[in-house]
Amino acid sequence: MSMTLAVPVTVAIARRVDPGRASEMVAWMRAGTALAEAFPGFLGAGWVQSGPGSAEWHMLYRFADAETLRRWEESPQRHWWLSSAQGIVEHTRVERRTGIEGWFDPPLEHSVEPVAPASPPRWKQAVTIWLAFFPLSLSATLLTSHFLAAVPLAARVLLMTLCLTPLMTYLVLPRITRALHWWLHGQPAPWRD
Repeated sequence: MSMTLAVPVTVAIARRVDPGRASEMVAWMRAGTALAEAFPGFLGAGWVQSGPGSAEWHMLYRFADAETLRRWEESPQRHWWLSSAQGIVEHTRVERRTGIEGWFDPPLEHSVEPVAPASPPRWKQAVTIWLAFFPLSLSATLLTSHFLAAVPLAARVLLMTLCLTPLMTYLVLPRITRALHWWLHGQPAPWRD
């Protein structure tokens, strides 16, 4: 009977934040550490700013094994914590390391993975979809009621949805989400830079 040894996993994360918001960053990281401490397998965490006044921060947290790390990373507490920094913190890189080298030495085995940006709040997504859908739907309704008045309502709606769905998916929604990216992700408006 072979026994698999649990190997501790360290996650190293690089984050950027406006240097003027350093105190908010420290409070946010303390809150995340406090949440993680409640999870079985948590072995510790730490963070450091690259230098005085630097926008770059590095955070490490360590769990007893991949399974306890997965439970933390998929937890609602962690998702809430990450979303609470929206518009303040930019996640730039995540690196997983196994073994003791995760804290001290260059990793013996590691993988670097890109960080997906946090999803915008649902209400912002709904507003963005409405901003795209309303003018498109209004235009289609006006056109179909004028040119297709004799066509039964169900057929008109079928025709409209068959035409509008690809337009929304491939043309209108990508453009409006690109234009409103700053608002969706809690960043300053581009004209205020």
